Amino acid sequence: MFDPAFHHPLFPSLTRRHWLRTVAAATTAVAGAARAQAPQDKRKVTIAVGGKTALFCLPLTIAEQLKYFSDEGLDVELLDHAGGSLAQQSMLQGRADVAVGGLEHPILLRQRGYSCRAFAFLGRAPKVVFGVSPRVQPDVKALAQLKGHRAGVSAPDSLTHWFAQMVVARHGLSPNDVEYVGVGTSTAAATAVREGRVDAICSIDPVISMLEFRGDIRVVADTRSLRGTHDVYGGPMPGACLYAPQAFVVRYSQTVQALANAILRALKWLQTAGPSDIVRAVPEAYMYGDRAIYLAALEKAREAMSPDGMVSEEAVAVAHRILALYPPTGVTVRPQSPGATYTNDFVRRAKQRFQVSGIGAGVPPG
Repeated sequence: MFDPAFHHPLFPSLTRRHWLRTVAAATTAVAGAARAQAPQDKRKVTIAVGGKTALFCLPLTIAEQLKYFSDEGLDVELLDHAGGSLAQQSMLQGRADVAVGGLEHPILLRQRGYSCRAFAFLGRAPKVVFGVSPRVQPDVKALAQLKGHRAGVSAPDSLTHWFAQMVVARHGLSPNDVEYVGVGTSTAAATAVREGRVDAICSIDPVISMLEFRGDIRVVADTRSLRGTHDVYGGPMPGACLYAPQAFVVRYSQTVQALANAILRALKWLQTAGPSDIVRAVPEAYMYGDRAIYLAALEKAREAMSPDGMVSEEAVAVAHRILALYPPTGVTVRPQSPGATYTNDFVRRAKQRFQVSGIGAGVPPG
Protein backbone atom coordinates (compact mmCIF):
# COMPACT_ATOMS: atom_id res chain seq x y z
CA MET A 1 0.00 0.00 0.00
CA PHE A 2 1.35 3.37 -1.01
CA ASP A 3 2.34 5.64 1.86
CA PRO A 4 1.73 9.28 0.86
CA ALA A 5 4.73 11.56 1.11
CA PHE A 6 5.23 13.10 4.48
CA HIS A 7 6.98 16.43 4.22
CA HIS A 8 8.81 16.96 7.48
CA PRO A 9 10.72 20.25 7.40
CA LEU A 10 14.00 18.48 8.31
CA PHE A 11 13.45 15.41 6.12
CA PRO A 12 11.38 16.59 3.10
CA SER A 13 12.12 13.50 0.98
CA LEU A 14 11.09 10.81 3.54
CA THR A 15 7.76 9.05 3.64
CA ARG A 16 5.95 9.02 6.97
CA ARG A 17 6.88 5.36 7.59
CA HIS A 18 10.55 5.93 6.79
CA TRP A 19 10.65 9.03 8.91
CA LEU A 20 9.20 7.18 11.93
CA ARG A 21 11.73 4.38 11.49
CA THR A 22 14.56 6.89 11.32
CA VAL A 23 13.41 8.68 14.47
CA ALA A 24 13.01 5.37 16.35
CA ALA A 25 16.51 4.24 15.36
CA ALA A 26 18.01 7.56 16.38
CA THR A 27 16.16 7.48 19.70
CA THR A 28 17.44 3.96 20.42
CA ALA A 29 21.01 4.99 19.61
CA VAL A 30 20.82 8.05 21.87
CA ALA A 31 19.34 5.99 24.72
CA GLY A 32 22.06 3.36 24.31
CA ALA A 33 24.76 6.01 24.45
CA ALA A 34 23.19 7.52 27.56
CA ARG A 35 23.10 4.11 29.24
CA ALA A 36 26.75 3.55 28.39
CA GLN A 37 27.70 6.81 30.08
CA ALA A 38 25.36 6.54 33.10
CA PRO A 39 26.30 4.57 36.24
CA GLN A 40 25.38 0.90 35.88
CA ASP A 41 23.38 -1.22 38.26
CA LYS A 42 24.52 -4.53 39.79
CA ARG A 43 21.84 -6.29 41.76
CA LYS A 44 23.82 -9.42 42.74
CA VAL A 45 26.60 -8.35 45.12
CA THR A 46 29.10 -10.49 47.00
CA ILE A 47 30.67 -9.02 50.15
CA ALA A 48 33.76 -10.69 51.61
CA VAL A 49 34.02 -10.44 55.41
CA GLY A 50 36.66 -11.55 57.86
CA GLY A 51 34.45 -13.04 60.56
CA LYS A 52 30.75 -12.83 59.74
CA THR A 53 29.67 -13.70 63.29
CA ALA A 54 31.90 -11.06 64.93
CA LEU A 55 30.30 -8.01 66.54
CA PHE A 56 32.05 -5.56 64.22
CA CYS A 57 29.95 -7.11 61.42
CA LEU A 58 26.68 -6.72 63.33
CA PRO A 59 25.33 -3.93 61.06
CA LEU A 60 25.80 -6.28 58.09
CA THR A 61 23.95 -9.02 59.95
CA ILE A 62 21.07 -6.66 60.75
CA ALA A 63 20.87 -5.42 57.14
CA GLU A 64 20.74 -9.04 55.99
CA GLN A 65 18.30 -10.38 58.60
CA LEU A 66 15.88 -7.44 58.45
CA LYS A 67 15.88 -7.49 54.62
CA TYR A 68 17.33 -3.98 54.23
CA PHE A 69 19.48 -5.18 51.33
CA SER A 70 16.42 -6.70 49.68
CA ASP A 71 14.48 -3.47 50.18
CA GLU A 72 17.17 -1.74 48.10
CA GLY A 73 16.75 -4.31 45.33
CA LEU A 74 20.01 -6.09 46.17
CA ASP A 75 20.75 -9.79 46.32
CA VAL A 76 23.69 -9.82 48.76
CA GLU A 77 25.86 -12.81 49.57
CA LEU A 78 28.19 -12.59 52.56
CA LEU A 79 31.35 -14.59 51.85
CA ASP A 80 32.90 -15.47 55.21
CA HIS A 81 36.66 -15.77 55.84
CA ALA A 82 38.85 -16.31 58.88
CA GLY A 83 40.32 -12.78 58.72
CA GLY A 84 40.24 -9.43 56.95
CA SER A 85 43.33 -10.18 54.85
CA LEU A 86 41.59 -13.22 53.35
CA ALA A 87 38.49 -11.13 52.66
CA GLN A 88 40.68 -8.57 50.92
CA GLN A 89 42.34 -11.29 48.85
CA SER A 90 38.91 -12.61 47.86
CA MET A 91 37.96 -9.16 46.55
CA LEU A 92 41.22 -8.68 44.66
CA GLN A 93 40.85 -12.08 43.01
CA GLY A 94 37.35 -11.22 41.80
CA ARG A 95 35.44 -13.66 44.00
CA ALA A 96 33.82 -10.74 45.84
CA ASP A 97 32.76 -7.26 44.74
CA VAL A 98 33.18 -5.56 48.12
CA ALA A 99 35.19 -6.34 51.25
CA VAL A 100 34.84 -5.49 54.93
CA GLY A 101 37.87 -4.53 57.00
CA GLY A 102 39.67 -1.67 58.67
CA LEU A 103 40.58 1.49 56.78
CA GLU A 104 44.11 0.13 57.00
CA HIS A 105 43.25 -2.17 54.08
CA PRO A 106 42.49 0.56 51.49
CA ILE A 107 45.49 2.56 52.74
CA LEU A 108 47.94 -0.32 52.39
CA LEU A 109 46.43 -1.44 49.09
CA ARG A 110 47.25 1.95 47.59
CA GLN A 111 50.86 1.36 48.62
CA ARG A 112 50.75 -1.77 46.44
CA GLY A 113 49.20 0.01 43.47
CA TYR A 114 45.53 -0.92 44.03
CA SER A 115 43.08 1.96 44.09
CA CYS A 116 40.33 1.09 46.58
CA ARG A 117 37.97 3.31 48.52
CA ALA A 118 35.94 2.92 51.73
CA PHE A 119 32.36 4.14 51.37
CA ALA A 120 30.46 3.13 54.55
CA PHE A 121 31.79 2.72 58.09
CA LEU A 122 30.34 0.18 60.50
CA GLY A 123 32.26 1.49 63.51
CA ARG A 124 33.93 4.62 64.83
CA ALA A 125 36.47 2.57 66.80
CA PRO A 126 38.26 -0.65 65.75
CA LYS A 127 36.90 -2.91 68.58
CA VAL A 128 40.18 -4.88 68.47
CA VAL A 129 41.63 -6.20 71.74
CA PHE A 130 45.04 -7.62 72.65
CA GLY A 131 45.09 -9.93 75.66
CA VAL A 132 47.64 -12.21 77.30
CA SER A 133 47.16 -15.45 79.17
CA PRO A 134 47.78 -14.96 82.93
CA ARG A 135 49.82 -18.19 83.04
CA VAL A 136 52.47 -16.47 80.89
CA GLN A 137 52.22 -12.91 82.10
CA PRO A 138 50.92 -12.35 85.63
CA ASP A 139 51.74 -8.66 85.32
CA VAL A 140 50.10 -7.11 82.23
CA LYS A 141 52.58 -4.23 82.30
CA ALA A 142 55.52 -6.53 81.65
CA LEU A 143 54.68 -7.36 78.05
CA ALA A 144 58.36 -8.03 77.31
CA GLN A 145 57.73 -11.46 78.86
CA LEU A 146 56.02 -12.44 75.61
CA LYS A 147 59.38 -12.76 73.87
CA GLY A 148 59.64 -16.23 72.38
CA HIS A 149 55.93 -16.96 72.83
CA ARG A 150 53.06 -17.33 70.35
CA ALA A 151 50.21 -14.87 69.80
CA GLY A 152 46.99 -15.76 68.03
CA VAL A 153 45.62 -13.43 65.33
CA SER A 154 42.66 -13.86 63.00
CA ALA A 155 44.89 -14.43 59.96
CA PRO A 156 48.36 -13.40 58.76
CA ASP A 157 48.48 -9.82 57.40
CA SER A 158 45.07 -9.08 58.92
CA LEU A 159 44.16 -6.03 61.01
CA THR A 160 44.56 -8.08 64.19
CA HIS A 161 48.05 -9.14 63.06
CA TRP A 162 49.11 -5.53 62.49
CA PHE A 163 47.52 -4.38 65.76
CA ALA A 164 49.37 -7.08 67.72
CA GLN A 165 52.67 -6.08 66.10
CA MET A 166 52.04 -2.45 67.01
CA VAL A 167 51.27 -3.29 70.65
CA VAL A 168 54.37 -5.44 71.19
CA ALA A 169 56.57 -2.89 69.37
CA ARG A 170 55.45 -0.24 71.86
CA HIS A 171 56.66 -2.52 74.64
CA GLY A 172 60.13 -2.85 73.16
CA LEU A 173 59.77 -6.12 71.23
CA SER A 174 60.78 -6.57 67.61
CA PRO A 175 58.46 -8.24 65.06
CA ASN A 176 60.48 -11.48 65.24
CA ASP A 177 60.31 -11.70 69.04
CA VAL A 178 56.77 -13.08 68.91
CA GLU A 179 55.40 -15.82 66.65
CA TYR A 180 51.98 -15.00 65.18
CA VAL A 181 49.51 -17.80 64.49
CA GLY A 182 46.25 -17.56 62.55
CA VAL A 183 43.38 -18.81 64.73
CA GLY A 184 40.36 -17.18 63.07
CA THR A 185 37.65 -15.20 64.87
CA SER A 186 35.31 -17.97 66.05
CA THR A 187 35.32 -20.21 69.14
CA ALA A 188 38.41 -21.94 67.71
CA ALA A 189 40.37 -18.82 68.68
CA ALA A 190 39.18 -19.09 72.29
CA THR A 191 40.02 -22.80 72.32
CA ALA A 192 43.57 -22.05 71.13
CA VAL A 193 44.10 -19.84 74.19
CA ARG A 194 42.52 -22.25 76.67
CA GLU A 195 44.51 -25.20 75.38
CA GLY A 196 47.76 -23.26 75.56
CA ARG A 197 48.48 -23.36 71.82
CA VAL A 198 48.89 -19.57 71.95
CA ASP A 199 49.92 -17.46 74.93
CA ALA A 200 48.34 -14.20 73.79
CA ILE A 201 45.59 -13.24 71.39
CA CYS A 202 44.55 -10.26 69.32
CA SER A 203 40.92 -10.62 68.33
CA ILE A 204 37.41 -9.18 68.44
CA ASP A 205 34.14 -9.82 70.22
CA PRO A 206 32.35 -11.97 71.14
CA VAL A 207 35.46 -14.20 71.35
CA ILE A 208 37.42 -11.68 73.46
CA SER A 209 34.58 -11.29 75.96
CA MET A 210 34.25 -15.09 76.25
CA LEU A 211 37.93 -15.26 77.24
CA GLU A 212 37.89 -12.13 79.39
CA PHE A 213 34.79 -12.99 81.43
CA ARG A 214 36.18 -16.44 82.28
CA GLY A 215 39.60 -15.13 83.28
CA ASP A 216 41.46 -16.74 80.35
CA ILE A 217 43.17 -13.48 79.34
CA ARG A 218 44.21 -10.16 80.79
CA VAL A 219 43.58 -7.23 78.45
CA VAL A 220 46.59 -5.13 77.46
CA ALA A 221 45.14 -2.91 74.71
CA ASP A 222 41.41 -2.35 74.16
CA THR A 223 39.73 -0.34 71.38
CA ARG A 224 36.12 -1.26 72.16
CA SER A 225 35.52 2.22 73.59
CA LEU A 226 36.31 5.71 72.36
CA ARG A 227 38.48 6.37 75.40
CA GLY A 228 40.42 3.14 74.95
CA THR A 229 40.88 3.89 71.26
CA HIS A 230 42.20 7.36 72.06
CA ASP A 231 44.63 5.85 74.57
CA VAL A 232 46.01 3.41 72.00
CA TYR A 233 46.19 5.68 68.96
CA GLY A 234 46.42 9.16 70.44
CA GLY A 235 43.21 10.18 68.68
CA PRO A 236 40.10 8.78 66.97
CA MET A 237 40.60 5.72 64.78
CA PRO A 238 38.05 4.42 62.25
CA GLY A 239 36.38 1.08 62.73
CA ALA A 240 35.44 -1.50 60.13
CA CYS A 241 34.26 -0.26 56.75
CA LEU A 242 32.92 -1.45 53.43
CA TYR A 243 35.46 -0.82 50.69
CA ALA A 244 35.78 -1.71 47.01
CA PRO A 245 38.00 -1.04 44.01
CA GLN A 246 37.60 2.52 42.80
CA ALA A 247 36.55 1.21 39.37
CA PHE A 248 33.63 -0.65 41.02
CA VAL A 249 32.60 2.43 43.04
CA VAL A 250 32.48 4.55 39.88
CA ARG A 251 30.95 2.02 37.52
CA TYR A 252 28.31 0.73 39.93
CA SER A 253 27.65 3.88 41.94
CA GLN A 254 23.92 3.08 42.16
CA THR A 255 24.75 -0.28 43.71
CA VAL A 256 27.20 1.31 46.14
CA GLN A 257 24.52 3.83 47.09
CA ALA A 258 22.05 0.99 47.73
CA LEU A 259 24.59 -0.73 49.99
CA ALA A 260 25.16 2.50 51.91
CA ASN A 261 21.40 2.95 52.30
CA ALA A 262 20.97 -0.53 53.78
CA ILE A 263 23.93 -0.12 56.15
CA LEU A 264 22.66 3.23 57.39
CA ARG A 265 19.22 1.75 58.11
CA ALA A 266 20.90 -1.02 60.11
CA LEU A 267 23.00 1.46 62.08
CA LYS A 268 19.90 3.54 62.78
CA TRP A 269 18.04 0.45 64.00
CA LEU A 270 20.92 -0.51 66.29
CA GLN A 271 20.88 2.91 67.98
CA THR A 272 17.62 2.06 69.76
CA ALA A 273 17.63 -1.77 69.70
CA GLY A 274 17.32 -3.44 73.08
CA PRO A 275 18.50 -6.92 74.13
CA SER A 276 15.24 -8.57 73.09
CA ASP A 277 15.45 -6.93 69.66
CA ILE A 278 19.02 -8.20 69.21
CA VAL A 279 18.08 -11.73 70.27
CA ARG A 280 15.25 -11.83 67.73
CA ALA A 281 17.36 -10.43 64.88
CA VAL A 282 20.73 -12.15 65.34
CA PRO A 283 21.02 -15.88 64.55
CA GLU A 284 21.55 -17.95 67.69
CA ALA A 285 24.66 -19.55 66.20
CA TYR A 286 26.38 -16.14 66.17
CA MET A 287 26.23 -16.08 69.98
CA TYR A 288 28.33 -19.25 70.38
CA GLY A 289 25.97 -20.76 72.93
CA ASP A 290 26.21 -17.91 75.44
CA ARG A 291 23.58 -15.26 74.86
CA ALA A 292 24.44 -13.37 78.07
CA ILE A 293 28.10 -12.88 77.12
CA TYR A 294 27.14 -11.82 73.59
CA LEU A 295 24.74 -9.16 74.87
CA ALA A 296 27.24 -7.97 77.49
CA ALA A 297 29.94 -7.68 74.83
CA LEU A 298 27.59 -5.70 72.61
CA GLU A 299 26.73 -3.32 75.42
CA LYS A 300 30.39 -2.77 76.22
CA ALA A 301 31.23 -1.90 72.60
CA ARG A 302 28.01 -0.06 71.73
CA GLU A 303 29.59 3.42 71.68
CA ALA A 304 32.21 2.16 69.23
CA MET A 305 29.49 1.47 66.68
CA SER A 306 29.06 4.15 64.04
CA PRO A 307 25.86 6.17 64.47
CA ASP A 308 25.74 7.32 60.85
CA GLY A 309 28.22 5.38 58.70
CA MET A 310 30.55 8.35 58.27
CA VAL A 311 34.19 8.92 59.22
CA SER A 312 35.86 12.14 60.32
CA GLU A 313 38.85 13.64 58.54
CA GLU A 314 40.71 13.53 61.85
CA ALA A 315 40.19 9.79 62.23
CA VAL A 316 41.39 9.17 58.66
CA ALA A 317 44.48 11.29 59.31
CA VAL A 318 45.22 9.29 62.48
CA ALA A 319 44.95 6.02 60.53
CA HIS A 320 47.46 7.25 57.94
CA ARG A 321 49.82 8.55 60.63
CA ILE A 322 49.76 5.38 62.75
CA LEU A 323 50.36 3.14 59.74
CA ALA A 324 53.36 5.26 58.79
CA LEU A 325 54.73 4.97 62.35
CA TYR A 326 54.05 1.24 62.65
CA PRO A 327 53.98 -0.23 59.15
CA PRO A 328 53.36 -3.96 58.75
CA THR A 329 56.49 -6.08 58.52
CA GLY A 330 58.19 -5.65 55.15
CA VAL A 331 56.02 -2.68 54.10
CA THR A 332 57.13 0.93 53.69
CA VAL A 333 54.19 3.31 54.00
CA ARG A 334 54.73 6.38 51.84
CA PRO A 335 52.83 9.66 52.30
CA GLN A 336 49.60 9.80 50.29
CA SER A 337 46.43 11.81 50.08
CA PRO A 338 44.06 10.56 52.84
CA GLY A 339 41.04 11.65 50.77
CA ALA A 340 41.89 9.06 48.13
CA THR A 341 41.12 6.18 50.50
CA TYR A 342 37.53 6.99 51.53
CA THR A 343 34.39 8.92 50.67
CA ASN A 344 31.43 10.02 52.81
CA ASP A 345 29.33 10.95 49.76
CA PHE A 346 27.19 7.81 49.63
CA VAL A 347 26.40 7.76 53.34
CA ARG A 348 25.74 11.50 53.32
CA ARG A 349 23.03 10.96 50.68
CA ALA A 350 21.63 8.04 52.68
CA LYS A 351 21.46 10.23 55.79
CA GLN A 352 19.37 12.78 53.92
CA ARG A 353 17.03 10.05 52.74
CA PHE A 354 16.56 8.40 56.14
CA GLN A 355 16.88 11.59 58.24
CA VAL A 356 19.80 10.38 60.34
CA SER A 357 21.92 12.91 62.19
CA GLY A 358 25.52 12.35 63.24
CA ILE A 359 26.33 11.73 66.88
CA GLY A 360 29.95 12.76 67.30
CA ALA A 361 33.08 11.90 65.36
CA GLY A 362 34.80 9.52 67.70
CA VAL A 363 35.85 11.97 70.41
CA PRO A 364 36.11 10.24 73.79
CA PRO A 365 34.00 11.56 76.63
CA GLY A 366 35.71 13.98 78.99
